[in-house]
Amino acid sequence: MSLLKVSNIVAGYGETEILHGVSIAIEEGHVVTIIGPNGSGKSTLLKAIFGLIKPKKGQVLFQGKDITGLAPETVVRRGLCYVPQSSNIFPSLSINENLEMGAFIRTDDFRQRLEEMYLLFPDLAGRRKDRAGTLSGGQRQMLALARALMLDPALLLLDEPSAGLAPSMVGSVFEKILGINRSGVAILLVEQNAREALKLSSWGYVLASGRNQLEDRGENLLNNPDVARLYLGG
Repeated sequence: MSLLKVSNIVAGYGETEILHGVSIAIEEGHVVTIIGPNGSGKSTLLKAIFGLIKPKKGQVLFQGKDITGLAPETVVRRGLCYVPQSSNIFPSLSINENLEMGAFIRTDDFRQRLEEMYLLFPDLAGRRKDRAGTLSGGQRQMLALARALMLDPALLLLDEPSAGLAPSMVGSVFEKILGINRSGVAILLVEQNAREALKLSSWGYVLASGRNQLEDRGENLLNNPDVARLYLGG
């Protein structure tokens, strides 16, 4: 049984249909990347999975249970977290307060989890009382990842985690994503830096114009000359 199975999702904004029957799946503990041109529906798909928009048709199964159209606060409680491309931290709050906000639905003592996040993201540990708005772009992305992980999710949805980062920080972000995955968290990744994302991925999907165009093992997509020409810059 797949951890997440998305079947024939049709969704969009208002009367505008963006996704025209998209299907994907991800197994427990795996990394799956979705690539494709701008406007292909990648981010819309993540929002439909997480309940930020309600699909018009199709089904989303998570751990074998139907979560189609459920509100994000309900989906989070099922063990699925989402890190959007932007507006993914509270800049006026401290780093520590951001992480505490990430644990908002926990009823147990989460202090151990908090310290685990500081071990995983040591750049944040020495600045836990600093306002999050003072962090660099890369550090903000690390904080967004840490905040999502406070709930110890089974699956993490990441929307363009390397977007807008300095080249020196991109490698660090992908290293952290790999480390998170190795800790047992499955990751569904939307990423313009397709080459680096596919290197981490057991499977990948290519979307175009809101439809499935191609799917294969990550390494096979990396070595596919048509994929390289269209999406990998060579």
